[in-house]
Amino acid sequence: MAGVNKAILIGNLGKDPEIRVLADGVKVANFPMATSESYKDKSGNRVEQTEWHNIVLWRGLAEVAEKYLKKGTQIFIEGRLRTRSWGEEGSKRYTTEIVGENFTILSKKQYDDNQSSQSNQATTGTESTPTAQTGTSSGDLPF
Repeated sequence: MAGVNKAILIGNLGKDPEIRVLADGVKVANFPMATSESYKDKSGNRVEQTEWHNIVLWRGLAEVAEKYLKKGTQIFIEGRLRTRSWGEEGSKRYTTEIVGENFTILSKKQYDDNQSSQSNQATTGTESTPTAQTGTSSGDLPF
């Protein structure tokens, strides 16, 4: 029986995406994303809890992120969890990332500001907020 590895988040970028181009020309984008929830504690006070997630986008998704995403942008993202490790035995470190498979920009104001500043350069032929998807399989990733 196959397992399911699916992450779905709505949150805000903690900083502008960091874009790298690998030796073979493949782009990769990394950025932190915050998700928050609020609840009332036993004494009735509202408590807000924020979780930070490391997001990784490859190829075409990285190109869309480079063009449209900025610190504070709210996005809906779907992807899968991936845990990596590095270092030697005894001092091994781990990180868990969300490898994005598609995302939708939810922050209309920032998208509109980007669109108006680029309207002199070219028109996209669409009025909708950018949505990006990848068609790559995990076998295509360079790690």
